[in-house]
Amino acid sequence: MTDTLTILTSALAGRYQVERELGQGGMATVYLAQDLKHHRPVAVKVLRPELAQSLGADRFLREIEISAGLQHPHILPLYDSGDAGPGSGAAPILYYVMPYIDGESLRDRLTRQKQLPMEEALQITREVADALGHAHARGIVHRDIKPENIMLHAGHAVVADFGIARAVSAASPERLTGTGLAIGTPTYMSPEQASGMPDVDARSDIYALGTMLYEMLAGEPPYTGPTAQAIMAKRFTDPVPSLRTVRDTVPDHVEHAIQTALARVPADRFATTSGFVQALSGIETGAARSIAVLPFANMSADPENEFFSDGITEEIINSLTKIEALSVAARTSSFAFKNKHENVTEIGRKLKVGTILEGSVRKAGNRLRVTAQLIKVADGYHLWSERYDRQLEDVFAVQDEIAEAIARELRVRLTKSEKPSRGKAPTTNIQAYEYYLRGRQRHHEMRKTSMEAARRLFDRAIEIDPQYALAYAGIADACSFLYMYYDASRANLESAEASSRRALELDPDLAEAHASAGLAFSLTRQFAEAEREFERAVELNPRLFEAHYFYARCLVVQGKYAEALERYNLASAVRPEDYQSLALSVQLYAAQGRGHEVPDVLHRTLDAIMRHLELYPDDARALYMASTPLAQLGRLEEGAAMARRALAVDPTDPSILYNVACFYAMSGDSESALQCLEQAVEHGFGQREWLEHDGDLDSLRALPRFQALLARMAKA
Repeated sequence: MTDTLTILTSALAGRYQVERELGQGGMATVYLAQDLKHHRPVAVKVLRPELAQSLGADRFLREIEISAGLQHPHILPLYDSGDAGPGSGAAPILYYVMPYIDGESLRDRLTRQKQLPMEEALQITREVADALGHAHARGIVHRDIKPENIMLHAGHAVVADFGIARAVSAASPERLTGTGLAIGTPTYMSPEQASGMPDVDARSDIYALGTMLYEMLAGEPPYTGPTAQAIMAKRFTDPVPSLRTVRDTVPDHVEHAIQTALARVPADRFATTSGFVQALSGIETGAARSIAVLPFANMSADPENEFFSDGITEEIINSLTKIEALSVAARTSSFAFKNKHENVTEIGRKLKVGTILEGSVRKAGNRLRVTAQLIKVADGYHLWSERYDRQLEDVFAVQDEIAEAIARELRVRLTKSEKPSRGKAPTTNIQAYEYYLRGRQRHHEMRKTSMEAARRLFDRAIEIDPQYALAYAGIADACSFLYMYYDASRANLESAEASSRRALELDPDLAEAHASAGLAFSLTRQFAEAEREFERAVELNPRLFEAHYFYARCLVVQGKYAEALERYNLASAVRPEDYQSLALSVQLYAAQGRGHEVPDVLHRTLDAIMRHLELYPDDARALYMASTPLAQLGRLEEGAAMARRALAVDPTDPSILYNVACFYAMSGDSESALQCLEQAVEHGFGQREWLEHDGDLDSLRALPRFQALLARMAKA
């Protein structure tokens, strides 16, 4: 017997009969003993001497007592704990007593079986999650979830060692570092725990649980390496490897749930273990007050009326987006499911919402019928449905009534500013409204020809109703976009500014008009006026994405990088699924001396783009915006493939050519970069200041062809 075992046996005499050593772990040695009073086998765990010395008996006993109160069928209970006195080297012999499980650990099972059957892995995860949720509700975080601490007994999982990691974490980082130990196991440790943050929360356990489930399904953890440092480095720099490349039978929703659990940033993970479990079941959780409005079906006899049903859908989305307490999927995301026949649960999972609104529109002469159904994603049950039979001119009131009904059903209390106002319709002329809706439909297509068509349709709307402020704002946006991406003519600039001014004259409280004016002013470099308009737009509607997004771009041009980064972050908060704000913010982190954050932002950008490409695989903007972060991460072949896919969509589009040039410049292919830039200018690209200030083009600045291109643009 060792000195420790001799001292332990003597100290526990009369209470426990210590029989033999069972094994050693990173923090403790485990002995088999008999509980003499209750006549049952127990496991006595003794902290390593250097750890016990660092921690001290009083702190150990005080902290472990808190965990002793956990009573749950999937938590191995704590029977006893104590101090057996000084051992060799004067370190106290600190121990705690737990039931002896005559079974195997999950580590034993994985060693023997490698990959577990899907349902078995999910059952183990659900049971461990249930145990963790019980502890988290009481403010207790395990901090060392790993297969070695999961015992499999009588067909169920039981979590062990709930006391030791909590007790050890009470030691100061400096004292703990002296022992050469870290709390947790590198393979399963969350990034924040690996960084030495002392106050980790439930999301750190969720990260470890996600890692463990990944290993149960794949046969190995997501991050492996020869050393603990190598493993932790990968966790900070590499994306989570695709589980389906190893095991292609894993359902999409299971892989997505694991990816979320393994997010680098705690805020991007599930907040609770129950949220993780529901996502594994195919139900994407988030706020219960979250909704996606699917494109309303056109039930009219004329298929050309589809623009009208699309327009009503968009107007309802816009109304709901103004409600701060409600999370609303963006139009871009919802319209990805147009004319598709996926079930509600699958759509809810992909869009991360708890409810779905779907409906139909029938327009016949001057009569309008709108039906709407609100469906709960979790079980497919209808929460509310209604049919509206009205005159066509009542369309605006119907939209408002639907928005109010949804808020009521989801128990969202509307503030005065959020309540729809039926006293002021945007136009009194239904024909003008129809032209406006057609214009919005073409505007969303984001092509030069469609943008020109949108401008003409908005023009027609104001010919019919010269007081139509929204249509003037539409003209301003169409002209601004034409100037930025396709035709940098003075005429487009002047039209954008004049139309936005007219929109504001007609309706000074229209947030969209102020945002349109801000964009127009920023393009003419009237920055003070632009900032004033953006500020007013945000004041009128804090959840107007375009106001934050274009405000950020205006600030970048002025070199106000800190303010621009804040605006991009606000835009991301308003529309979490948007990838553009993330992608354009990357350079700002580096400019602010926050380069250490760039890899994480790059990975988050790629994650957002890839989710978007699942819905829109041929979206050229998403494709070329994926190429640059891939280049920055050294994944040049993948980036080049994305750039080629973008060019294949439209090889003459100036915006595509410019952004593909950025990829080639970053990847060191100056010849291809210059060719793309020259072609972009030939096809109408005129944003000279972008070429002057875009950091992606830094490798080209000293080249004569680049300087010549700048000079040529200055003369245009």
